[in-house]
This record gives sequence, C-alpha cells and structure tokens, in this order.
Amino acid sequence: MRAKEDVLTWDQYFMSMAHLSAMRSKDPNTRVGACIVNPQKRVVGLGYNGFPMGCSDTKYSWEREGDFLETKYPYVVHAELNAILNSIQNLAGCTMYVSLFPCNECAKAIIQSGIKTVVYEDDKYDGSPENMASKRMFLDAGVVLIQLPYCLKVCVEEIEE
Repeated sequence: MRAKEDVLTWDQYFMSMAHLSAMRSKDPNTRVGACIVNPQKRVVGLGYNGFPMGCSDTKYSWEREGDFLETKYPYVVHAELNAILNSIQNLAGCTMYVSLFPCNECAKAIIQSGIKTVVYEDDKYDGSPENMASKRMFLDAGVVLIQLPYCLKVCVEEIEE
C-alpha cells in the first residue's frame, strides 16, 4: 500500500489550527485565530481574540461604535498576543500563522518575542495607518511576511453514531 498523497500542506495544517482557535472567539464581528510553530514544526502557542481572563463577556461590550469605554476596543486581547502569552517556550525563530494581518500593537509583541515569520491570509486593513506601521516595523526587524494565496474554511461537525 502506498502513502496517501492528497494531504494538507504544512501551511494549510497550521492555518487550519489558527482557524479552529478563532472558533473559540465570542466576538460577533471579527473572529481571529493564531498558531505559533517552532522550527521543528511543533505547535508552541495558540490564541484567539477575546476578553482577558476574569473579564466576563457578559459584562463587557462587543460593540464597535459609541463611547470608547462602551466598545470592545479597550478590552479585547488579540489572537496574536494571546498566542504569545499562551506559549510554552521561547519563541525566537518561530513562525506565527494568523487569519488576519496583525495590527501595529500585535506587531510589536511579535517582534519582541523573536518570531521571525508571519504567515497570514486576510489583509483587509491594508493601507490603514496601523497596517502600514506594522509592515514598516516587520520590515525593519527582518520579520518575513507571507500572505497565503488562498483562504481556508474549517468546518466542525458533530457526528452522531
């Protein structure tokens, strides 16, 4: 019997893990997931966007507009930062897979953690000041950026037996 040939590529595999992590996010508008992989292709961190531990998603708002303190923006921890904070080892030389291009605040954390490659799908904020700042910092810090030429959709189904 021969080995199966129609398997996921490493990029598809790890980006799928990022998408699976995003499914944990309770954000009704933007669900982002991140997966950090070491050079030996082992997952060392996972994260999704959500409120900090101990901050109830029933007490804080998911709104995007209105008084700043009544929106999600001052409270939500992005997927990238959660993956870094949830990591199990030093991240120097690692690769981050993330479903949405990182904002400037996450770019700082990615650079400071020593991650050397960011693989992403969506760049919907391309051209915004935050996006341009991220790209400038990544370029200066020598972080390799790879946009996948496709987007994945992960489906989870419960199967009754």
